[in-house]
Amino acid sequence: MVSSADATDFAVREPDMLAPDMLTGGGAQFAAFRLGVNTGAGAPLLIWGHGWGHTHAALRPLAEAMQAIAPSLLVDFPGFGASPVPPDAWGTADYADAVAQWLAAIPAGRRVWIGHSFGSRVGLRLAARHPDLVNGLFLIAAPGLQPRRPFPERARRKVRSLTYKAMRALAPEGPARDRLRERFGSRDYRQAGAMRPVFVKTVGEDLGPVAREVRCPTVFVYGERDSETPPDIGERFQQMIPRSELAVLRGLDHWTVLTEGRHQIAHRIGKFLETLA
Repeated sequence: MVSSADATDFAVREPDMLAPDMLTGGGAQFAAFRLGVNTGAGAPLLIWGHGWGHTHAALRPLAEAMQAIAPSLLVDFPGFGASPVPPDAWGTADYADAVAQWLAAIPAGRRVWIGHSFGSRVGLRLAARHPDLVNGLFLIAAPGLQPRRPFPERARRKVRSLTYKAMRALAPEGPARDRLRERFGSRDYRQAGAMRPVFVKTVGEDLGPVAREVRCPTVFVYGERDSETPPDIGERFQQMIPRSELAVLRGLDHWTVLTEGRHQIAHRIGKFLETLA
């Protein structure tokens, strides 16, 4: 349901980036920020989903670049930014189902989901589980498949994992295990705080079977130097989704793809929207 917004006038309201609407789905609240006004009857609604540890602000410059073409709705996922934590340890399917509840209440024509990293995970789930609500996906640095790493790196990771498991078995629950988690956990894991159960549940999800259920047009964009989500993930996703394409931006990584690569991405989003017209 839409709890504090008159959904019927979404595309014609003046944007107010300081006072978000609070959208409700799955028992959680999403702070949603509107940007752009009515640009024509055929303009799609762009829904922006940010990466882990970020907020809608990471995608706002891109949305601003697109506001002459289409109105946008930028969300803070539950647990980030202005949105309270979800009521349980959600996986990406829970996030997608919650999005679907309030998205279905917004009377828009075409809807395009634009996600970065974690937001791409949610977008894939949304398109697979609620295909009637998504007309296109534009996914930046999408994770969800295991990267194909060189053997030495795989071996180092395996040894590290086995060491952690062996030490954890000897350490009682409490401060001793907390120290192990701090030592062996990733930066995102260490900084997750109250969202740690969600991080643990979502970070290892295999979205291959999910991607095979997606039928809407999809664009994948990766930075050439992205070590978090290497472009080979996009190559495999492209093979799984019939109406998809892949772009790799030279010299960019997981984060600079949103900053230094902003103009390239905005151009590609515009071209993608033309194909959906």
